[in-house]
Amino acid sequence: MNGIIIKSISDLYTVKVKNEFIDCKARGVFRNKNITPLVGDKVEVDLDKNIITKIKERKNSLVRPPLANIDQVVIITSVKKPDFSDNLLDKMITMLEFNNIEPIICFTKMDLCNKNEKKEIKKTMKYYKNIGYKILLNTEIRKIKKIFKNKLTVFAGQSGAGKSTLINKLDKNLMLKTAEISNALNRGKHTTRHVELFEMYKGMVADTPGFSSFDLKEIPKEELQNLFIDIKKYRNTCEYQDCSHINEKECNIKRLVEDGTILKSRYENYKKFWKDGE
Repeated sequence: MNGIIIKSISDLYTVKVKNEFIDCKARGVFRNKNITPLVGDKVEVDLDKNIITKIKERKNSLVRPPLANIDQVVIITSVKKPDFSDNLLDKMITMLEFNNIEPIICFTKMDLCNKNEKKEIKKTMKYYKNIGYKILLNTEIRKIKKIFKNKLTVFAGQSGAGKSTLINKLDKNLMLKTAEISNALNRGKHTTRHVELFEMYKGMVADTPGFSSFDLKEIPKEELQNLFIDIKKYRNTCEYQDCSHINEKECNIKRLVEDGTILKSRYENYKKFWKDGE
C-alpha cells in the first residue's frame, strides 16, 4: 500500500495511508544500504507487518531539516527588526535552487518602515518578482492560503522575522502543535530529529527549527551562476564561455550590474558565495 511518512521519532515512522495513520518500522535492508527514511518520503507499506518495504525515488532531500520531496519553501523575510538581509535571503534562495525547491519570498513588518524605507524595499521586491520569484506580504493571508494545495511546504526564516505569527494567523491549531514539538525537542533524548507534517489547506506543511543552519560549500563554485537565475539568463553574453564573472575584465555581467539590469546586491552576494567556496 502506498503512503507518505509524516513523522519520524527515532526508528519509528508514522505513515499516512489514505486517511489512516500507521506507525511503522523500516526494513533492515535500508540500514544495510545506509538509507534513512525521511519525513516526506513516498513509501510502500506492508500493512500486515507494519513495515516500510520501499522508499520511492526522491525529487530532493535535505539533511537539516531531514525532509524529502519538498515542493516549496516560504522564506519569511523581515524588513525591520530584524533588518532586511539580502545576503541571508540570497543564501537561502541559492540553497533551495540547488536542491530543486521553489522559493517563495514572504516579506513581513512593512508597517514598521518609514516612507523612504518602504520605497526601497518595494524596489527590491519588484526585482525579485521580475526575475521569476513569487512574492507575498504576510498580510496577504488569502493569497498565502492558496499556495498550499497539493504541495509539501516548509516555513523558514531567521528568528524574530514573524514566522510563528504568520503560522498562527493561518492555523492556530498548527501553532499549538508546533509548540508541543518545540517542548518535546527540549525534553526528549530521541527527538532531536523530530520533524512532522501537518495538513493545511489541502496540502502538507512542515514547520521545523534549524532550517537556516546550512553551508553553501557543498555547492560547486562553477554551479553558482546557474543558481542565480538573473546571472544565468545573461551568462552566454560574456566573451568567454567559462567566465566566472569575478575577475574577468571583459565581462558583460559586470556591465549589466552597472546599468542596473542585475541588482547590485545580488551580484555582490554571488561574489561572496563564490569566494567563500574557495
